Amino acid sequence: MEMTTTAPAIQPAEMTRGQLARMVLILGALTAFSSMSIDMYLPAFPQIAGDLRVPLGTVQLSVSAFLFGSAAGQLFYGPLADRWGRRRPLLWGLALYVASTIGCATVHTGGGLLFWRVVMAVGGGAGMVISRAVVRDLYDTAEAARMFSLLMLVMGAAPILAPIFGGQLLLVTGWRGIFGFLGVFGVASIIAAALGLPESLPAERRSRRGFAEMTAIYGRLLRHRRYRRYAVALGCVAGINFAYISGAPFFFIELHGVTPQQFGLFFGANACGLIGASQVNRRLLRRFSAQRILHGAFTVNVVAALLLTGSVLSGVGGFPAQVVLIFVCLSMTGLLYPNVTALALAPFDQAAGSASALLGTIQYALGATAGVLVDLLAGGTALPMIVTMALCGGVGWLAQRLPAERGA
Repeated sequence: MEMTTTAPAIQPAEMTRGQLARMVLILGALTAFSSMSIDMYLPAFPQIAGDLRVPLGTVQLSVSAFLFGSAAGQLFYGPLADRWGRRRPLLWGLALYVASTIGCATVHTGGGLLFWRVVMAVGGGAGMVISRAVVRDLYDTAEAARMFSLLMLVMGAAPILAPIFGGQLLLVTGWRGIFGFLGVFGVASIIAAALGLPESLPAERRSRRGFAEMTAIYGRLLRHRRYRRYAVALGCVAGINFAYISGAPFFFIELHGVTPQQFGLFFGANACGLIGASQVNRRLLRRFSAQRILHGAFTVNVVAALLLTGSVLSGVGGFPAQVVLIFVCLSMTGLLYPNVTALALAPFDQAAGSASALLGTIQYALGATAGVLVDLLAGGTALPMIVTMALCGGVGWLAQRLPAERGA
């Protein structure tokens, strides 16, 4: 992989505090597109199923459709961002996202909902790819991990506020109003990015290769052992979260009788744990390496997931104990996400856009697989969600412990 030391178009040291804060807010909003697009309409699942006259499972599949759309869509933005810079592909993708929210808000069939959710994912994927690439353009490994942790302050507000706000919107506008709000969020993001996000990839560092040659870099990335093992680990972290997202409405609302409005509070509490852990990570990075923090967080996650499985099987501790253990599992992802992302992208400078895109594709492909697994195994208990979370944690623990070749 090519590595360069050419200075980016803008240096973090050259930014004023206000400019840095604005960039953090914009990048945080861009990374939040997935959470906003998924979490906000979770409380509306029963209403959507009733309105469209489709089984609840069809609506649940719209989550997996979004994840698979994100996995495929992000691949397009990597080469585009390396060739045209970060801003132009970002604005194209956000415009597509806004158009898709209109499609979702006006749909009248289950198949139409699935189609527009895929389009929404492809558009929103631009924000996720570009935000990671910008951070890699500007920071080294340790600073990138701190920056990703800082972004989670903004990104983490989405899982807290989205289901709560979505539940309240249901009382006023119905489920279609949720997608209308997402469209407004998309327009606001376009304006903010156009006016306030600096270009981080100068013209002299952009790729001049043809599109086919640029996409071939994905094969070289997959042969890079360090990148591959951290990408799988990140996919497993996504699997933990998306297994929970897919199973949470059933676990809380159907199995334990929580109202859609109360569901938002439980969902938000877990997001608070994730945010809190991500900010603890910034302090831990002053004393420990990103790899050491990653290993410790995966270990705690796996232990909590095994205890959670035991509680569900035996009934020991009941609902309160299970809520606490779920909180621990999800909080650990606040340590896992920033460190594994920074470690995966660290070797790549000139190809940061492509490395970010493929990383997101693997993340969402494995996350979507976990979500589908929960849906397929659904049998009236919490076990499919809990066992999938534990399995993802275990595989992720193994992946990040595999040795890398020298120098990679």
